[in-house]
Order: sequence, then structure tokens, then C-alpha cells
Amino acid sequence: MSTEGKKKLQKSYFDVLGLCCSSEVPLVENILKSIDGIKDFSVIVPTRTLIVLHDNLVISQLQIVEALNKYRLEANARASAGDVGGFKKKWPNAYTNVCGFLLAISIFKYLYHPLHWVALAAVAAGILPIFLRAFASIANFRFADITILILISVIATTVMHDFLEAATIVFFFNIGEWLESMASHKTKAVMQAWMSITPQKAVIAETGEEVNVDEIKVNTILAVKAGAAVPIDGVVVEGEAEMDERTLTGESFPVSKRRDSIVWAGTMNLNGYISVKTTALAEDCLVSKMTKLVEEAQTNKSKTERLINKCVKYYTPAVIVISICLAVIPAALRVHNLKHWLYLALVVLVSACPCALVLSTPVATFCAITKAAHYGLLIKGGEYLETLSKIKVMAFDKTGTITRGEFVVTDFQSLCDDISIDKLLYWVSSIESKSSHPMAAALVDYGRSLSAEPKPEAVEEFQNFPGEGIYGKIEGNGVYIGNRKIALRAGCDTVPATEGDSDGGKGVRYIFSGTTPVGIFSLSDDCRTGVHEAIKKLKLLGIKTAMLTGDSHAAATHVQKQVHSHIICS
Repeated sequence: MSTEGKKKLQKSYFDVLGLCCSSEVPLVENILKSIDGIKDFSVIVPTRTLIVLHDNLVISQLQIVEALNKYRLEANARASAGDVGGFKKKWPNAYTNVCGFLLAISIFKYLYHPLHWVALAAVAAGILPIFLRAFASIANFRFADITILILISVIATTVMHDFLEAATIVFFFNIGEWLESMASHKTKAVMQAWMSITPQKAVIAETGEEVNVDEIKVNTILAVKAGAAVPIDGVVVEGEAEMDERTLTGESFPVSKRRDSIVWAGTMNLNGYISVKTTALAEDCLVSKMTKLVEEAQTNKSKTERLINKCVKYYTPAVIVISICLAVIPAALRVHNLKHWLYLALVVLVSACPCALVLSTPVATFCAITKAAHYGLLIKGGEYLETLSKIKVMAFDKTGTITRGEFVVTDFQSLCDDISIDKLLYWVSSIESKSSHPMAAALVDYGRSLSAEPKPEAVEEFQNFPGEGIYGKIEGNGVYIGNRKIALRAGCDTVPATEGDSDGGKGVRYIFSGTTPVGIFSLSDDCRTGVHEAIKKLKLLGIKTAMLTGDSHAAATHVQKQVHSHIICS
């Protein structure tokens, strides 16, 4: 479809509370296929959500709702994808309430027998919603619907004058429908809360005007204040700030952003003020693309789901045949306890309904995808989720994943007699104060604890070398701070030969003034709470674990001894 054609279409979201399980999806398909102006649609059964792509000039949301409700599907339109609305069924409907009240009274029939007629009134009070849905199913030639099976059971038990039994079936079925709707709403709310992390308003930097994000064009400069979320993907053109990107990247530490840095919609500005030039429209942002992936994940069926849906085509008729046999064969044989066999046939008819079988797999899959997304992990669909059961090896990053990423400085030494510890601490803490790395904060705190107050304004020509270290010029000295790789950048072919197993697994870092090594220090980083238990559980599942790190071998070995994981050093 062309871009111009897509712009003419509207994506609408509908809550379809009358959608019980995937066996009812064909009904929705038949309804929508008969309506002009609908280009595409998808049904998410666990949350009872319908997503329709339609031409709003040909068919409106209201008309779609009316078409669905002709078949008692209890549909209503949402304002937006992220809107779950207030749950309109906080309490069961009036039919269920009256039915339950009369059922409670009828229980006392064992004390006063005429009260068993109250149970018949309970049936009459609660049967209307079931009857209307069953009638809609029959009109659409769907005879395996649960409401039809329930209606047959209620009629049969009523004819047998077991009014209390009939009232109990009606009441618990209505209560079950209400509980399913409530659970569906809660599950949907969790997912939609994640899908709605981007703000709906944005502030134009030049005018301070607040506008809807849908109205913002590419190359518009927006203002993002401290504590606000970035509304649209873009590039920083002015200012500096620390960004919380954990919702998108899983990065547990704030990421420093300055001029020409890329920022994504939905990430939070923790401090500072930045101006952002947009590089995409709201509908093309990274979060929007991820939202589409989540929607696809909900609608994509796994191999297990497809297999169950095929089996149900034969399962439902088999259940009906078995129920009929349980009633007809004993009657033909003229057994003396025919009523018992009739009851048994009704029990099989109701309890063996395919809804539980058909709904179980997609609900389990959806809950897993939702739970994973809640923790920032996107799974593309049920088929990929099932693939996880085949995983043999899992690899983890060390710093900040297996370890806390909260460093403690130890063994800080000066290697030159003419440079004191105090001066070296002043140099290091001042240069590190301009870095956002977790180690930098530890060095600054360590310096302050020894009365070495950092002065970032005294640092010139600051540079960051990812995977190596940092550089800064202070008091006329060009100072390099980092791991072994920083020595080559400083122009030194060797590093002080103090690193080894004797360091107890601490990360060793070096300080160079020009090409001369002037200092050395160590940092320790303990494992996160629960890491050992998590890796132990993975091993019990038969999954091997590996740890990825660019740190020293000694530091990696120190962590490996705690978690018993294979090491891969870069």
C-alpha cells in the first residue's frame, strides 16, 4: 500500500468483551469481511482486543461497534491504543446480582421446600444474557459455542425440575464471564501502560507552545526539561543531560547526552535541559515500532496454538457425540437410573467445552509476553517464546548485569616520587567528574573522602575512549586514565607489572601523564543479589551460562568463582 493510501486509513482499537476464546474469532472475521472500508484487522483474544485498519470516510468506529453488537459481542471503541479506560464491570451486572441473591435464598429450600421455586426465578433472572448470546450464535450457525451448551444444560435441568442446579449453572457462568473480563482488563492495562511510555504533548523550543506529538514534523526543535520524557526521536542540538533509557535498551545506568547525541522517544531526562531536533514523525519513532512489534507478538500464533485450533474442529463434535451417547444409549437400554446418566451427559457437555482448551495456550503465551515486556524484554511472538525452551547457552554481560556496577576504589598508588597521592587524586577526580561511567562516580567519591575536591572547570580537552578510558588536560599535564589499552593511546608500550592474581580479582586501572605511568588503582565490584541463584536455576534447567567482559582476566575470574559461569573476555 502506498504512503498516501496509508494516511487515509485509521487504526482503531475496540474492546470486545463478548469474545470468549479463539473459536469465536471466525465470527468476528465474518462480520468484518462483510463491511466495506475495512482494509485489515487482527484479534487479540487474551485481552479481548480488536484492531481494525479502516477508511474512516467509508466506515466509522460507531458503525463497526454496531455491527459487532448485533451478535452480542459487547464491543466498544477505545479513544486510543494506550487507553484502557475505566473498567465498566467492577461489579457483576444486574442480571447476575439478582440471580445470585435469589439463588442464596433458594438454598433454604431444605428448610422450607416451596423456596425451590425461588431457584426457578433465579434462572429466569440470569438467563437473558446467555440466551441472547446463544441466539446470536445459532443465527450465525455456530453450534459449538459455550453459551449454547450452557443453555441446553439449563433447559434440561429445569425440565428435570432441578431448579437449584439450573440456577447454580446460570449464576456461576455469569460470574465466570465477569471474572474473565476483569482479568482481561488488568492484563491489558499492564501491556498498554508499557506501550504508552511516550508523552502525548511536546513543547516547541522557540515559542514554548505545547502541541500534540502527532502535529510535529521532522526537523522541529523541541524543549525537554529535567524530569520530562522525550516525545519524539531526535538529536540533541543544545544542552547536556543524563537520560534514563532502561525502558528501551535495558541500560541500568543513566546515559550522558550532549550535542549531536541521539535520543529516543520515551526516555526520561533526569537532569539538565536539552533541545532536540526531531528526526522522525511520532508514528515512526522507535517506541511506535516496538509497539507494532508487541501487537504482532500478540496476534502471531505459535505452533502449539495452531495445532490446538486444528484439534478443536474435531474435539467439539466429539464431545457433543459423547454427551448424546451418554444420554441416548442408557435410555435405549432402559436402565433403572436414567436420571444419573442424563446428569452425566450434561456434566460432560458443559465441563468439556473447548473454550478452556482453546484459550489456555494463548493466555499463557500472552501473559509471558506481557510479563517480559513489563521488565523491558520484547518477545516477538509465541513461536519465539517456545523457541526459548530449546536454548542451551545464555551469555551475560559482567558489569552492571552480573555485578552491581557500584564500584569501590582500593589500593590507590602513586608511581612517581615527584607526584603526591593528593595531587594524583585531584587530577583523577577532576577528570573523572566529567565522565558518566559508573567507575567515575566511585573515583570522585573516593577523592572527596580524602579531601581531594574535584574541579571539572580546570579540565581541558576532555575525551572519552569507549572500552579504553578517558583523557583530560589539567595543570598543563595530559592525563590518561583507563585499562591496559589506554597505555597504547598514551604512547607507552608497557604497563606497570603489578597486575596479576594477587590483585584478588579487582579491576586494575592505570594513570599516565603523557607517556609516563604515574599511578595505579584497583576497583572492586560485587555480584548482584540473586545472580548466583538465577544461574543455578538455569543450570538445573540444563542451560549453560557464559559471562562476557572487557575487564581484566583476574577481575573476570573473581566474579566467575562466585557465579560458576564460563568466561569470555574481549
